Amino acid sequence: MLIDYSSLLYRAFHSLPETIPMRGVYGFLGMLARLLADRRPERLAIAVDEDWRPAFRVAALPTYKAHRVSDEPDPVAPEEALGRRLLAALGFAVAGAPGFEAEDVIATLAARTRGAVEVVSGDRDLFALVRDPDVRVLYPVTGVTKLLVVDEAEIRRRYGIPGRAYGDFALLRGDPSDGLPGVPGIGEKTAAALIARHGSLAAVLASRSLPPAVARRIEAARDYLAAARRVVPPATDVPLPPLSLALPTAPAKPRVARRLAAEHRLDAVVARVEAALAGAARRAPDQEPRGRRS
Repeated sequence: MLIDYSSLLYRAFHSLPETIPMRGVYGFLGMLARLLADRRPERLAIAVDEDWRPAFRVAALPTYKAHRVSDEPDPVAPEEALGRRLLAALGFAVAGAPGFEAEDVIATLAARTRGAVEVVSGDRDLFALVRDPDVRVLYPVTGVTKLLVVDEAEIRRRYGIPGRAYGDFALLRGDPSDGLPGVPGIGEKTAAALIARHGSLAAVLASRSLPPAVARRIEAARDYLAAARRVVPPATDVPLPPLSLALPTAPAKPRVARRLAAEHRLDAVVARVEAALAGAARRAPDQEPRGRRS
């Protein structure tokens, strides 16, 4: 199981009541405890953003997340740092690399992993990784509690495109929340129709049977599409250090974990995570999981 720390932490911070101390960390740890108990992964890594706006993406498309740049301090940053310390103290594998986002770390680990992988993220960019039967995404649809299982069938149902074509669809459609305009005049409906008919962006670009207006828009956007190919797909070649994805059987630094939990009134949710880990350690090796195992 590969978990997008940054995505879920921010989602928890913005969806839970302000009265909850360290609500981002609290919500993330609560989801982690549920995932351990319900999905029963055998291996797990928590991916972090070491750079939320990587230089290689900005160089290709300067608009990438440009609207999010601010001189104001990020209110989530203190929680992000605390959560990392707490997760490391509990013994979880926390993975990141300078110059890359969490989605890149996840894509790299997924590409290296043999067998079935579940990716947990609120970032739809990771739908591009969906490959039956090997990779599916667990996408939060209600805060950080309810998860939608996104496999190829769900991609087809939701967008009307081939199950492995989300990445090409996203290139055409764009994503204003990330500063990606997409092809002007090609909205979600037209992008889906083009990918559904032709199967891939490469086939769309090569087609000589596009409606004239669509063909003109695609032709005018070739430079944008070439740049977006270097921005939108998660990178699969992140230089990561050796990493053990085994679930911790005990906290790596129990005194640090207890101190951080007590200082920030996270004792109860940390206890839930520890109980879920203890349950995983007790579970018989041949017991069938409720979800996938990695």
